[in-house]
Amino acid sequence: MEVRGFDSELMDFKDYYGTLGVPKTATEKDIKQAFRKLARKYHPDVNPGDKSAEAKFKEINEANEVLGDPAKRQKYDELGANWRMYEQAGAGGAPGAGPAGGGWNGHFGGGPGSERGGFRTMSEEEMHEMFGDADPFSDFFHTFFGSFGRSRAGSMGEESGRRGRGARARGSREGRDVEQEIVLGLEDAYRGSMRRLSLKHDGQARTVDVRIPAGVGDGSRVRIAGEGEHGVGGARSGDLYLRIRLAPHPSFERKGRDLYTHVTVPLTTAVLGGEVEVPTLGGKPLRLKIPPGTQHAQVFRLKGHGMPAAGKPDDHGDLYATVDVALPRTLSAEQRAQFEALQKFETRR
Repeated sequence: MEVRGFDSELMDFKDYYGTLGVPKTATEKDIKQAFRKLARKYHPDVNPGDKSAEAKFKEINEANEVLGDPAKRQKYDELGANWRMYEQAGAGGAPGAGPAGGGWNGHFGGGPGSERGGFRTMSEEEMHEMFGDADPFSDFFHTFFGSFGRSRAGSMGEESGRRGRGARARGSREGRDVEQEIVLGLEDAYRGSMRRLSLKHDGQARTVDVRIPAGVGDGSRVRIAGEGEHGVGGARSGDLYLRIRLAPHPSFERKGRDLYTHVTVPLTTAVLGGEVEVPTLGGKPLRLKIPPGTQHAQVFRLKGHGMPAAGKPDDHGDLYATVDVALPRTLSAEQRAQFEALQKFETRR
């Protein structure tokens, strides 16, 4: 394996066992189970727009690519014992040299161990498809397991990036991804919606119908494959990413998957108890039971009436209704007499 521009001060040892939360004695089954659990938790479809979850998903994928492949895991375990020796040597040997003469010159493909059932290690090309041009694997991985090294600056140049994503015809160039902001009402984010977009490529206009899934949040991205910049020389077009910006709502505030609203309660209902209607984004109001003696600003939780989870339309957050006790602004003579009688009763207590 060729190591280009290696600088031990710029590259840290990756603790793949720690990333998956398993001991070094873990079996293949233990590693598979740990990866599946973490992949479900940090998958971009579950955490749209969350950069920290995206970074964690990349780390998990890389760790499983190594520990889930017996050949790679053996090489990694050998490296662990000889890391300091390799670091002190500065990786200055000839291409293919490795720690303690360990023969780090193989290109290790996915092999039979790549498929994980449900969740599996994603290839570099697949990770590019999901996250764009940013390199989804670390310097450490490229140095010891990748098919090519990375530059001293730690970023893939245009040429090396093309090699990493598959050979292309000379003179061809993939189209760049395009990002566009779209303003969405909270009702549309709750139900999901269809939007017709007018796009213009190379002077030619066209319309595209885009489905916005239910549960998207502010800052989420929706990918429309092949609707970015056109490729050159037969290469594929880039993708269009719609970045969601949620418009403020006059009645609801969103916090994660929970919704918050206010409900007006008459003074007599707050004192004696009763029922009031609570609006919902679904359109059908709910009947909320108000117990006697309810106080102003008291909060009631309506379970399961918040926002749906992205990709899980049946999994909703909660709706929280804050009581606004409405005091009468004017009183009739009879009402005033009743309040005065109540006041006299309270002063005698």
